Amino acid sequence: MSLTRRQVTSAALAAVPLALAVSGTAEAHGRPRTLYIAGDSTAAQKYSDAAPETGWGMALPFFLKAERPVANHALNGRSSKSFVDEGRLDAILAAIRPGDFLLVQFAHNDEKAADPTRYTEPWTTYQDYLRLYISGARAKGARPVLATPVERRRFDAEGDALPTHGEYPAAMRALAEEERVALLDIQALSLALWQRLGVEETKTYFNWTDTEQDNTHFNPPGAIAVARLVVRELLRTRVLGPRDAVRLHDEIPTSWITWPDPLS
Repeated sequence: MSLTRRQVTSAALAAVPLALAVSGTAEAHGRPRTLYIAGDSTAAQKYSDAAPETGWGMALPFFLKAERPVANHALNGRSSKSFVDEGRLDAILAAIRPGDFLLVQFAHNDEKAADPTRYTEPWTTYQDYLRLYISGARAKGARPVLATPVERRRFDAEGDALPTHGEYPAAMRALAEEERVALLDIQALSLALWQRLGVEETKTYFNWTDTEQDNTHFNPPGAIAVARLVVRELLRTRVLGPRDAVRLHDEIPTSWITWPDPLS
């Protein structure tokens, strides 16, 4: 399947989620360079009716200087395909400016083969849709960045953390190499982190409550931990420089996480 920009435009932009940004001082061109996030529920802004569920994008600004504001367009339930089909990539491309960054993380919902509105096949349609993000950002003078999907919490009987995303991370890694795009390997790093923490301690990073055992979505400590991984990868890949990051070695109070009231 080969997609065109014509297929990107499909839905009214009124459905686009709120872009959350941290104010920053002007740079050489009179404004900060914004980091946009296109992704799913693991990164998305959450509201008071979903607390304590927390997307890692909510914690990302804690590790970045004000000159690197975050515009979090990630949204629950979206795949690389449905995000495009609903016009959400178009909304980002309408706002993004030269020198900005577009960080793309999808796969959780691309994997849902029973849902044709979201499903993509790793080595064909998944890569095709990701190319739209890459080419769209580049056409606007912005820098695309791919992030492999953060891992779910799953362990075998021996206590080994298990990968859950099939071929999607490998397909993204191959595409990043082909397109010469910076790759943040959050899948591998989060899997290693869950392994290090173990079966019981990882529960304190996911949205486990008295009434819910959620092995996909994070609570504040988990979102903070994954955001830290993301910023470390942004530095490792030289997407950002050392002067862009703050507090990487500091304990971040979970009280810094807040959940606004739902959008009316």
